[in-house]
Amino acid sequence: MCSRPTHRARFGLRSALLCSAALIPALGGCQAAGEDYVAPKLDVAEVEAWNGRFEGVITQEDLDPKVLAEWWTTLEDPTLTALVKDAVESNLDLRVASAQLRQARGARKVAGSAGEPQIGTSAGATRSGSSANAGPGGTNDLYSAGVDASWELDVFGGIQRQVEAAEADEQAVAEVRRDVLVSVSAEVALNYADLRALQSRARFARRNLGFQEATLTVVQSKVKAGAASQLDLSRAESQVSSTRAALPALNQQETQVKNRLAVLLGMTPGSLDTRLAAGPSMAVPDIRVAVGVPGDVLRRRPDVRGAERRLAAEAARLGASIAELYPKFSLGASIGLESLSIPDLFQAASRAFSFGPRIQWSPLNGGRLKAQVEIQEAVQEETLLRYESTILLALEEVENAISAYAQDQLRYQSLEEAAASARVAETLAKQRFDLGATDFLTLLDAQRVLLDAEDYAATSAGEVVGDLIRLYKALGGGWDPANEGIE
Repeated sequence: MCSRPTHRARFGLRSALLCSAALIPALGGCQAAGEDYVAPKLDVAEVEAWNGRFEGVITQEDLDPKVLAEWWTTLEDPTLTALVKDAVESNLDLRVASAQLRQARGARKVAGSAGEPQIGTSAGATRSGSSANAGPGGTNDLYSAGVDASWELDVFGGIQRQVEAAEADEQAVAEVRRDVLVSVSAEVALNYADLRALQSRARFARRNLGFQEATLTVVQSKVKAGAASQLDLSRAESQVSSTRAALPALNQQETQVKNRLAVLLGMTPGSLDTRLAAGPSMAVPDIRVAVGVPGDVLRRRPDVRGAERRLAAEAARLGASIAELYPKFSLGASIGLESLSIPDLFQAASRAFSFGPRIQWSPLNGGRLKAQVEIQEAVQEETLLRYESTILLALEEVENAISAYAQDQLRYQSLEEAAASARVAETLAKQRFDLGATDFLTLLDAQRVLLDAEDYAATSAGEVVGDLIRLYKALGGGWDPANEGIE
């Protein structure tokens, strides 16, 4: 029990709040409004294994988390590894996501402070005058200074639910940043693979152009000697011009990819031209890749994790909206000085104080608060459906990536065999043409087939590497749970 203060009692804000807090046992003991959130179970009973089962292509072994965290190192390309590292440090989308995460952390701290006592100070001086027709007129001065404190008692858990929502929001934003990290590393790798494939195609085109120009020189000599027709010369010139015309388009695409990589690294277009000069082709990866089981993938993918955290936040907000239906209890106290003159302000007689509980409730609000609850229930249902949709899309993405990687591997093998056969055929046709054992049309056809076969094989090699990158992205690779590097 708190004794009534006398003029000799030493009274302060702390003791006032403690006295008023005697009401807490009577008001406490209530469970937080709404149901406690329980994360929905990942219902993957029907997809215990991936549907993309290709003999000798995909294994069902667990993938090493360290390998998945830095999957680009499995491609054994130092330039790619350096590019991904620079992108993680400088990519603007990642920096935006980091800033958003800091905002979410600040919002969580703001929500948490709502359950703490609020203390403030005030001082003022006012002059007031009353109407002579309403009573004794006159002018009065009032000077005041003091400290005020208030503390809302979270009897029905509304503040608790708001804190839970803010914490879940922060976690969801953290997952968004991880998702951006996954996307950025994959985009860098995909564009780098495209670049190396374009450079390989350009090398093949220039080499075949050299072969065709040499053949054109031979045909020109034979035409002068009467051993070849003008038709053969026209065909040779057309072949050279067609192959030469393909180079500008390849060069243009190469420039665009270099510029995209520069922007991904937070640099101005053109900044990487020297660094990304023509290099060796990327090795086509081994055909066997461990992908783990669907449940593990879903638990790792940042988009699925983020969708679940958003669901948790909306569930907490539903509890907070339910708590608004009930009364709010708060404790308040103030201590200060009041005087009609400044010289008397700091005298003992100028002291003033107040403390006590406060109840705030609006039972007659036209159904507004109940409508807010209904709205939040619908929002929670929508978020749950989005979560389920995210799971289905994630499963679809992995299945498609597995299928694409497996089938493009088989396609690449066939195209590589076709290119090897075309090289042999072109060499034999050239030898026979030089000896006069075959006509120019046969050589021309062999050179055209070789150009197409090598271009298709180089394009397919880039697609296989790209498929592997997309598979790692679909598996949620590109971030390390043990060392995320989130600012």
